[in-house]
Amino acid sequence: MGIEPPRFGVEEEFLVVDQVTRTVVPEAATVIARAEASLGKRVGGDITRLQVEARTDPCLTVEQLYAQLAEGRRVLDEAAAAGGLRVVATGTPVLAEPGAPPMTDELAICSVHVHVELPETEQALMVSNHLRPHLPSLIALAANSPYWNRRDTGYASWRTMISSRWPVAGPPPYFTSVEHHDALVNTLHDAGALVDNGTIFWDIRPSALLPTLEIRVADVPMTAQESALFAALVRALVVHVLPAVEAGDPGPVIPAELLRLAYWRAARDGLGGSGVDPLTGRLVPTVDLVEWLLQTIRPVLEEHGDLDRVVGWLRALIRDGDGATRQRRAAERTGGLTGVVDELITQTAGHASAGVTGEESTDR
Repeated sequence: MGIEPPRFGVEEEFLVVDQVTRTVVPEAATVIARAEASLGKRVGGDITRLQVEARTDPCLTVEQLYAQLAEGRRVLDEAAAAGGLRVVATGTPVLAEPGAPPMTDELAICSVHVHVELPETEQALMVSNHLRPHLPSLIALAANSPYWNRRDTGYASWRTMISSRWPVAGPPPYFTSVEHHDALVNTLHDAGALVDNGTIFWDIRPSALLPTLEIRVADVPMTAQESALFAALVRALVVHVLPAVEAGDPGPVIPAELLRLAYWRAARDGLGGSGVDPLTGRLVPTVDLVEWLLQTIRPVLEEHGDLDRVVGWLRALIRDGDGATRQRRAAERTGGLTGVVDELITQTAGHASAGVTGEESTDR
């Protein structure tokens, strides 16, 4: 093994649901208070009182990361169940009570955030440029939000469509320098689009609090294994592009309208449909785009001993379908949306081996 890869960590957002009605409820504080005894600062709140967030420490290996993801979900599940509640990993609410939400229902969306240690802002921005072509594939891989408040949206990732409504969300701009980045952020401040730098919600951003590049493009996956897979792919992409960045390559320029089109198609079809290749504009099977991503980073995964595990997890995901497909499958199998929530409860906590499984995939 050569030079160690940068450390990485994950934040996962979950919705709190009532164990009986399966609707989302504003009881995040109850869950957090119980979980803090075990997780400490690795658990916290989010924008609404419907959500809790579990975090990993900075990790060096995929194994360490996966263990912490599984632990965080298990502790949250136990803390919630003790109060007649449960937590679910889904990008959008499946069932919600009618009436006014605690804040705004459009903020009750859950994603996974991967932090990769990159302390130099200029380097982080150039890495962001290089990652832009792969963002639609990452959306499709983790698509897990087909339902929105009791109805099927027809999309695999409705969370992606909701978040695109904000002026500071969606694909990151193509940056030419730190000065370019700072000037744009100042413009957003002056226009009233930001509260502070922490409310820059681009799908890739230099973290406002940590020495990391934060990739926040995807729905929270249904299982801990999928989150670990997603994070492993993201870190490998970062490591892959670093030599080009260090050689002065600013990354491919992709027209914003083409990237937006690729986002829309990825959000609609998920893993099982077709996607737009952002580099060519051609419509191709999404699995082909995922295969391109895998072949791009294969040498990095192999160098760091992650190839077999990641390939096994990825093949299992392609076989079983993305989270949206499995949510819809649960609705068909059980005859209703309460069955979807029950499946999410089970898979979030890792109590069953159904869903995406590989040789090393059982969450314990």
